[in-house]
Amino acid sequence: MKVLICIDDTDNLESRGTGELAENLAAEIQGRKWGHCEFVTRHQLLVHPDIPYTSHNSSMCFAADIDEQNLPALVERAKAFLVEESAPGSDPGLAIAVLGRLSDETALIDFGRRAKQVVLNKQNAYDLAAAHNIHLSEHGGTGHGVIGALAGIGLRMSGNDGRIKGWFDIPNQDGVAKVADIVDRFKLGGVRTMGGELLKKDALVTIGKKPKAVFLEGKPYLMVSPADETASIRWQTSSRRELKQF
Repeated sequence: MKVLICIDDTDNLESRGTGELAENLAAEIQGRKWGHCEFVTRHQLLVHPDIPYTSHNSSMCFAADIDEQNLPALVERAKAFLVEESAPGSDPGLAIAVLGRLSDETALIDFGRRAKQVVLNKQNAYDLAAAHNIHLSEHGGTGHGVIGALAGIGLRMSGNDGRIKGWFDIPNQDGVAKVADIVDRFKLGGVRTMGGELLKKDALVTIGKKPKAVFLEGKPYLMVSPADETASIRWQTSSRRELKQF
C-alpha cells in the first residue's frame, strides 16, 4: 500500500529543520525494512501573525510504499519519533494517510490549498481527518502542527505543490549539462521553464548554484529560466528566489 506521511512544526531556531527530520524518519522506515520511501516535498503555508511558526511555516511530506502489516508499527514509531526528535518549544503534528482508502481526495486537497490562503484551526483539521480515516496526532506544545501536517498531505496529493527537499549535484561540462542526462540521472519528469515549456532532451542548460526541483503533475521537475541575452546557452537553472512561488 502507498501512504503519505507529513510532519510540521518540529523545530526551533537553533534545531535541525523539519525537512531533515522527515528525511531521517524516511530513512528509518527503510532501515527497518517496512517499505520504500520517496523524496520529501516542502509545502509553503500561509504566513500570518495569528499562525505560530519557526521561520517559514512549511510542512514536509513524503510517500512510502509499505506492506499493510507494517502500518500499525509505522504509525507508532512515527509518533515516538516526533516525541524524541522534536525541538523544545515546538508544536509538532503528524498526519498519515493511506491512499486508496480516502473517500474524498478533493476535500483534502482543498484543505491544503486553503491553508496557503487563510487561518485554519485544529478542530478543522481533526474533523477532516476523522471523516477520512487519516491518522492525525499532536506531540508537544500546542499541537498546532497538526494543521500543517494535514495540509501537507492534501498538497502532496494534489501533485502540483512544493519543492523537493535538497539540491542536485548535476555533472556538467564547463557548467553546462544536457537535459536528457539530467532527467536520466535524477529520474525527473523533465526540465521545464518557469513559463511551463518542457525542454527537449537535446537542449542544454547552464547549471547554477544549488539547483532544485519542484513537484508538478505528480513528478519532480527541474526548473529553468532564460539566461542573460549575452549567454551562449539559452537556459539556466532557476534561482531559489524564483522558485519561492512553489
